[in-house]
Parts: sequence; structure tokens; C-alpha cells
Amino acid sequence: MATAPRPRTTTRDPEELAHRLTAWLGTRLPGAKAVGVTVPASNGLSSETLLFDIEHPEPPLRSCALRLAADPSAYTVFPVYDMVRQYRTMEVVSRFSDLPVPKAQWLEEDPGPLGAPFFVMERVPGRVPPDVMPYTYEGNWLHAASDTEREHLEAATVGLLAHLHDQVPVREAAFLELPGEGDVLRRHVTAQRAYYDWVVDGLARSPLIEQAFDRLEQLWPADPGPAVLNWGDARIGNVIYDGFDPVAVLDWEMAALAPREVDLGWTVYLHRFFQDLTVAFGQRGLPDFLRRDQVEARYARLTGHTPRDMDFFTLYAALRHAIVMLRIAYRQAFFGEVDLPADPDTLILHHGSLRAMVQGSYWD
Repeated sequence: MATAPRPRTTTRDPEELAHRLTAWLGTRLPGAKAVGVTVPASNGLSSETLLFDIEHPEPPLRSCALRLAADPSAYTVFPVYDMVRQYRTMEVVSRFSDLPVPKAQWLEEDPGPLGAPFFVMERVPGRVPPDVMPYTYEGNWLHAASDTEREHLEAATVGLLAHLHDQVPVREAAFLELPGEGDVLRRHVTAQRAYYDWVVDGLARSPLIEQAFDRLEQLWPADPGPAVLNWGDARIGNVIYDGFDPVAVLDWEMAALAPREVDLGWTVYLHRFFQDLTVAFGQRGLPDFLRRDQVEARYARLTGHTPRDMDFFTLYAALRHAIVMLRIAYRQAFFGEVDLPADPDTLILHHGSLRAMVQGSYWD
């Protein structure tokens, strides 16, 4: 999936969206026009992004990015797209931390103007480590960087997590608390089980994913620790960099209250996902970048908190990623892009590494 053409994500017409956006913008900023409306080639697999400029004598923002809830007719990746929740999360993070969060300007809760709720924020110039082809592949800017430059980017990115977890008061992010019983980790995992059940409703269940849930119970931390605000999709592909410094932190739709290690496990494993893929295609990749031991050590130095139970949390990250990938594969089948195999586990691109984690041999 990371090396193939991107699967279809929408049934919307970009030209129609541009026309409707201009009409809506006039209600917020009389006389304004949306010009240069484009849909980036790297548009996300869940929410959609539009890029545009505002033509007006005194625009509050000139270069803008618009985050639009997923097209409900396009077999959405997630069951709910709460744009208010994302908007509030960005406001809280911006207010209480020094993370570079793009300035959010307008929130539109009415689905009428564009067919779904959305918000508009400033567009920050810079570059993002690509998913396709992965940044671990030869030929892209991060792979071509020096070891010193990559180390600088890694340290700065781990610093984002450290500052987010330490600086944002949990009480200010109480609206991100997940429902259910038990502590925050139990609620987080329960929510993932519910998401998995939604993904496979009426379709083949994944034996491997269910084995991974069972293995989590065996590895369950004796003390998950207190809740902090988790970014949720904590990976370098959701950061804009100026050179090798982060200048914008993006994509807050998976934010929640959870132990620190939920974010750390996601950061570590999502890099390993791309690294494993690169090695499987015969390239060396970036084996010394975002290594688990390095990330843990950096985070401990910055926060005074030594990450715990990381076998659990990296397995949990791989499991969560597997559920998303299964949903995306089922969406590809819905659009006729792939045929469903007899074994649903083969739809999970990293089924080999997930199985190794379940067996306890992956980190050997």
C-alpha cells in the first residue's frame, strides 16, 4: 500500500468543492474569494484537505488549508468524524503548549456548504516526510539527509511529544476522555475493540488481530500510569518541517487522553512499519533513525519519565494500525480496486511483523 498508487478516498468533485467553498467564504468574509483551490496529491486516507488562497484586501489568513470530514459515501475509514473535537484540540494545544499548531480560523459545523463539517486553518510552508514513496526509500529528502540532520529532526520530533504530554493540563482536555469503564488505557483499548467490530461488521474477521488483542491482555501493564493528552497519530508524516525543524503539527483526529506510551509506541512502530517495508523491497532504509531505544532514551531525558511496558505499547500500535489497514483494504474492495482474499490477514500489509509481535519475537 505504501508503494502502490493511493487508493480512492472520495467521490467528491474538486471543481464543485471549489465553487461551494467560494460561496461559503463570502458569508464569513464579505467580498472574499477562494482562489487556487487544489486537492493535494498526498490527501489523507480519512479526512480530506483542500488548499487555497484568500483574495481579499485584509484576509485574516492568506494561504489556507481546509480539513473536511470524510465523504460519507466513500466507505469512510472511521465511523465518526468530529470536526468540533479536532478544532477544540488544536485550540487547547496551541493555548497551553509551545507546539507549532497551525492557527485555526473558522469552524463550520453545518454540513450544508461542503457536504460535511470542516474547519479552515493557516497553511504552513515546509516539507513533510512522504508516505508514498516512503521517506525510508532512497531518493527523498529525508533519506538523502546527513546523519546529523536526521538526528536533529528526531530529537526535535520527540521533543514535540515531551512538551505536549508535560505542558497541556489534563483538565483542559477533559472533552477527549473516552467513555466506558476502567482506567484510561482500558477505555482506549475498549474503543479499539469497538472500532474493529465496526470494521468487520458483515465481513471476515481477522484471526491475527484477535490474537493480538488476546496478547495485549497477557502483557497488560501493572501500572499504566496517569493520563496525558495524546496526539493520537504521532508520526513524522504528520509534521511539516522547515529544514529539519518542526513548524506545524497536523492531524489531531485520533487525539485522546491516554498514557504517554500510547503516543510513543505509535511513533516508534509507524517508523518501523516503513522501515520493514523498505527492507522487504531490498533497500537498507534508515535503520538508525527513530530506533525504539533512542526514542525512549530521548523522551526520558526530556521528561524525567522512563517509558514502561513498551512491548505492550508497540504491539498495541501495530494492532491499531492493522485495524485501519483492514478497513482501507475493505474500502478498496468496495471501489473494485482489489479482490478480497480467502485469508483476511493478508490484507494487513504488516501481518508478518504483527504476528512476530504476538509471538514475542519481533524485537529480538
